Amino acid sequence: MEVIYSLIPGMMFFGVLFVIVLIIAVKKGQYEDMEGGGQRILMDDDEDMMPHPNAKSSDAGGKTTE
Repeated sequence: MEVIYSLIPGMMFFGVLFVIVLIIAVKKGQYEDMEGGGQRILMDDDEDMMPHPNAKSSDAGGKTTE
C-alpha cells in the first residue's frame, strides 16, 4: 500500500508534463495539417529526375554521339 502512495505523485507529475507538452505542440501548429504528408507522398515528382529519351548522350570519353 505504501508503494501506491509513493507512485501517485510521480504519475501526477508525468500527467501534468504530458499535458504541458501537448499544449506546446498544439500552439506551435504540430497538428495543423494532418493529411498533408499523406497527400504529398502520393504526388509524382520523379519526372524531373528521369532523362528525356530524345536527349543526346555522351560516352565515357566525353565525345558526343552524332
